[in-house]
Amino acid sequence: MERMWPWIFSLSWLLTVDLMWSSPVPPESGLSSEDIQHAEEYLKQFYHFSESPRKKRHSASMEEKIKEMQSFFGLPNTGHLDPQTFDIMKQARCGVPDVENYSLYPGKPKWKNHTITYRIAKDTTDLTKQEVENSFHLAFKLWSDVVPLRFVRVNHSKADIVITFTRKEHGDFFAFDGPKGVLAHAFEPGEGMGGDMHFDDDELWTVGNRKSVGYNLFTVAAHELGHSLGLSHSKDPSALMFPKYTFLNAATYKLPEDDTLGIQALYGKRIQNVQNNDKPLVSKKCDPSIFFDAVAVIGDEILFFKNSYVWLRTMWRSYWNRLREGLMSKFLPSISSPVDAAYHLPAKAVTYIFTGPKYWVVQKLGAKSYYGSIYDYGFPARVKRIDAAVHISKHGKTFFFTGDMYYRYDEYKRRMDPGFPRKIHMDWPGITGRIDAAFELRGAVHFFMGSKASVFDYRQGRLLYVMKSNDWLGC
Repeated sequence: MERMWPWIFSLSWLLTVDLMWSSPVPPESGLSSEDIQHAEEYLKQFYHFSESPRKKRHSASMEEKIKEMQSFFGLPNTGHLDPQTFDIMKQARCGVPDVENYSLYPGKPKWKNHTITYRIAKDTTDLTKQEVENSFHLAFKLWSDVVPLRFVRVNHSKADIVITFTRKEHGDFFAFDGPKGVLAHAFEPGEGMGGDMHFDDDELWTVGNRKSVGYNLFTVAAHELGHSLGLSHSKDPSALMFPKYTFLNAATYKLPEDDTLGIQALYGKRIQNVQNNDKPLVSKKCDPSIFFDAVAVIGDEILFFKNSYVWLRTMWRSYWNRLREGLMSKFLPSISSPVDAAYHLPAKAVTYIFTGPKYWVVQKLGAKSYYGSIYDYGFPARVKRIDAAVHISKHGKTFFFTGDMYYRYDEYKRRMDPGFPRKIHMDWPGITGRIDAAFELRGAVHFFMGSKASVFDYRQGRLLYVMKSNDWLGC
């Protein structure tokens, strides 16, 4: 058996070198055979890449997985293992795959009880017991500040979340890799190992502001707890659930909007004792200065959003007649944050509603909806929210407006069209200023900008007329 090892090693090396000199690894990349092997292992662990005995099939499969990884991290989708892509692969990160093993769509995993117990089964020797306990306390508080969850530490063996510092193989089929690389991993809510968090004790764990040495325990614990509560990785580089390690200061850090929206979709919003400022809107619909945050079409209704309030205009036999109104939670129970933009996709009979860096998929009023990340569309990391969106079925295109620029998305190809973003005023003459909302109706796009609404004929490419925004509410 020992005599076979040199032969196997040589064959493996030849196959790796052969792969280096074919796509997706260009010869000018300067990567060694060990680098290629590291890249393959990375893609296996985080993107479900599987090796093929045939070179061409192996190369094509690897190229697709590299593109998938590049898309996730907002890199150019070349499919090549270029230095920028490989640099990401070498950085410290969470051990949970970026291709979710579980989903946040219908059937999403979450804890049934809002009181969740946790136990620290094994500490690290890098920190004192008090430092470890305090780091986890702050991590749990970060999440409980925004959702109605209560975390209770217990000392007995039965706990929902068991926390362990361990090394290499540790009994869950996801061995750690030694210093750097994978820092920790966690499991989605459930029985047995569900919810448990494992930390690689080959790392140097630190607290406080020591950015240059080791890894901050609060930072990693807060991220892994997101997995333990039911969240997968986010494509938003500013999100806590982005898989790459970035130091966070526990004293000042607040949960980003992307993570807040995600966790509140699972557990609801933490009830705060604040005064409801939306009620006065009932009598203010005809205020000449009122403007809408977004406008959405759902079935035979047009919804006009303002903060957490909504007006609904119903269409009956080609005429708009009945007007309803109320708190958004009554009509869209899954969405608790103010709406930024929305568009209707008739081909799928669904409406996409955007709140910050998330979008929601709504099939009908009153029903639960599921969500995804705006970066699924291919937006660059600098885009944090959408001002307005409109879909034109005739062309199969959706237009997204942000600031003074707009993007064009192909719904059939499921990708952004090349050459965008472009300046709004260049292609939509007469439309100037920040767009608050938009929707399409009978060959015209209605743009809402402040208290005015501009009606634009997209077939002729010209502005038709301007009206008051609240004319739609019968004012």
